[in-house]
Amino acid sequence: MASPKTSCAQPLKRILSDLDVMHEEIGSKGRYYIIHASGESELTYSVMSSRIKIADHTQVASGHEGEGIGLTLLKEMIKDARSGGIQIVPLCPFVNAQRRKHPEWADAFSV
Repeated sequence: MASPKTSCAQPLKRILSDLDVMHEEIGSKGRYYIIHASGESELTYSVMSSRIKIADHTQVASGHEGEGIGLTLLKEMIKDARSGGIQIVPLCPFVNAQRRKHPEWADAFSV
């Protein structure tokens, strides 16, 4: 019989992999976001130039804290930054903390 810890981890992985991360950019502002029944989670940024984006805020919808939503949004931003030759300035405390935890992401950041 699986322990409760093991059985709880599988649904969380499935849920996170099934999330649709959307992206929009209008003028000098943009965001990565996920729509939940209870609201939206988002990572917002400002476009400083064609090669620099400032990650300025991460907000997770009520009831979804601790599910890895913010990290999912950040990973999508990093993926896009790498493919577009863009550097991320981590003004958002969450983004900066994650950058420090993940040295393998150093190429995507400008600090």
